[in-house]
Amino acid sequence: MPRISRKVSESKTVVAGVMMPQDANLAGNVFGGTILKMVDEIAYVVATRHTRTNIVTVTLDRMTFHSPVHIGDLLTLKASVNAVWRSSMEIGVRVEAEDPRTGEIRHTGSSYLTVVALDTLGKPCEAPELVLETSDDHIRNQEAGRRRARRLEEKAVERSISEER
Repeated sequence: MPRISRKVSESKTVVAGVMMPQDANLAGNVFGGTILKMVDEIAYVVATRHTRTNIVTVTLDRMTFHSPVHIGDLLTLKASVNAVWRSSMEIGVRVEAEDPRTGEIRHTGSSYLTVVALDTLGKPCEAPELVLETSDDHIRNQEAGRRRARRLEEKAVERSISEER
């Protein structure tokens, strides 16, 4: 039976929310963990839309916060599938904060998550192939391949260090 395929646009997702006092520290800066939770949640939505299965997060590449997010900012997360391998996928997430008074939008961070599709028994299963539609999709896919190669290299180093102990 041929492998199912889905377009990037079929699972692309945008979510927005207002940052409230319970999301922040005493200085009014939103906790990084609050943002990371939102990043993980949107990655789940995108991957679930792509696979129509349950998924789990395996890795989250570093998250660098370029600028703070404050109480009252409107936070927008934009996410899409960048690449699909067998059961694993890379989901890219861009985080932007908007000052609701001025309309200024700041790119506050980006992250890449590796997630795995699971079957009804909780075992990895084959994810649908990814149909790249735009030149940006192709660029993101190529960059995802380079990040995956780096992650696999790092994993091999970690494994060899662990075996030496």
